[in-house]
Amino acid sequence: MSRSNPKAEPLPKAAELPKEMTAFLRHLEVERRYSPRTIGEYEGDLRQYQAYLEERRIEPLRADTLTVRGFLARMHGELAPASVARKLAAVRSFYRFVQKQGWIAANPGTLVATPKQRRPLPKVVPIDEVTALLETPRADTVLGCRDRAILELLYGGGLRCSELCGLDLSSLDRSTGMVRVFGKGRKERLVPVGRKALDALDRWLSQRPRLFGKARRGQDPHALFVNYRGARLSTRWVARALDRYARICALQRKIHPHALRHSFATHLLDNGADLRGIQELLGHASVSTTQRYTHVSVEHLMSVYDKAHPRA
Repeated sequence: MSRSNPKAEPLPKAAELPKEMTAFLRHLEVERRYSPRTIGEYEGDLRQYQAYLEERRIEPLRADTLTVRGFLARMHGELAPASVARKLAAVRSFYRFVQKQGWIAANPGTLVATPKQRRPLPKVVPIDEVTALLETPRADTVLGCRDRAILELLYGGGLRCSELCGLDLSSLDRSTGMVRVFGKGRKERLVPVGRKALDALDRWLSQRPRLFGKARRGQDPHALFVNYRGARLSTRWVARALDRYARICALQRKIHPHALRHSFATHLLDNGADLRGIQELLGHASVSTTQRYTHVSVEHLMSVYDKAHPRA
């Protein structure tokens, strides 16, 4: 019995990806130098797409625009628009790659409209709350020194959590007060960090050798930030630690590492920093991404006006 509007069901994963998709993922890893996490997301989306194609006995290079639309329609109502848009972006990128290879004449995803989605404004933590958070880790313990240096660097340099976890000892140039960071697509940039962050890093580096007293499996002597066993920290660990410190200092909000990056940018803008300069510090490829913070800053100014002006 057919249904006019069948409810979308999760697509199974394809058992094995076609050689064209495998070549595309290899391209992302070797030539585009995407992070393992990003490549994993692309692979998951392509596996779902390949499973959809297998159900309809369509080869990837013979798919057309209606095929791609059908794949997205399958998930309509089940996934958020942002998730559907990401899957469409993965399919488009795959076909863009195979088109450049000369394996197809046109990209079947080009004419498929991206689902409309509301892009929320960045969540910004007020300066007084940021200050309370940064001063929460104890300064008289090894791990407390490490955690304070982590928080100071996240906020003082506006780093992504993945960028912070990827830092090595050689990434820090103490003489210039700069950190060499590898961002999305392994793009390199130099980020200045403030005096307080440098002081916190100095205290941590003086204590760091104590975690390497015993040789343990998984130790990473090159990593700037390590756990008590000497292994490099993960992004998940940093997110959990930040949430724990937010609870300790009784902040009335959940704070994610990216919130400190948003706060870094917005506080700079509020204090007169140039938008292009903030773009360089954040490592944004386009200034339009950085412009989101101007809206946050305007909202902040209006809030101050409404609260302080007698005729607001």
